[in-house]
Amino acid sequence: MPITTCVFDAYGTLFDVAAAARQAAAEPGFESLQEKWPDLANYWRLKQLQYTWLRAVADAHADFWDVTQDGLDWALEATGLDGNATLRQRLLDLYWELQTYPEVPAMLAALKAGGLQTAILSNGSPPMLDGAVQSAGIGDVLDDVLSVESVGVFKPHSKVYDLVQQRFGCARDEVLFVSSNGWDAAGASGYGFVTTWVNRAQEPMDRLPWKPAHVLSDLTTIPQIAGL
Repeated sequence: MPITTCVFDAYGTLFDVAAAARQAAAEPGFESLQEKWPDLANYWRLKQLQYTWLRAVADAHADFWDVTQDGLDWALEATGLDGNATLRQRLLDLYWELQTYPEVPAMLAALKAGGLQTAILSNGSPPMLDGAVQSAGIGDVLDDVLSVESVGVFKPHSKVYDLVQQRFGCARDEVLFVSSNGWDAAGASGYGFVTTWVNRAQEPMDRLPWKPAHVLSDLTTIPQIAGL
């Protein structure tokens, strides 16, 4: 069936999760971060994701903002930057206004111009996602922003992917699901979505039972994959 709905993961897919650490490192007063920000950003993202998986399997759900803070605290300690309350707060503040990747606005605009439905499906809490969408100025090219908070479990639980059909009334194979997380693209593929893995870091394919239908280095050609 033709694609009618394009759904995107948020963090790392539309929004650059390294932007907070990168920007803080360039600001006065945070010189200690200048050489360590790439490691901090990588650790922060890794622990953030690991904590969502552990909470999901342990049935110990928490707001994604709590998970994000826990991940940052681990990353700060791992890089020897813990104990700097000002730096911690600045990094958290910047996470609410992450930059999109450069190709995102034009890509989303092309999907909307082509008559497709567009949405975010994210682990992020509604306030976090609203802050990021408004800061990036992409709200007018999204039909909805769906959060796992409505089902109380993180991706890749099937209840999360169910939210797309519940919202748009589309068949699974009418959905193009796009994520920068290989495990998320795999999970959505197993669920029945047509999936695209945006592999910006050129990482190996995850060893999981399902594979994404498409692998890209950025989002530029998503409209063509969607049939436009």
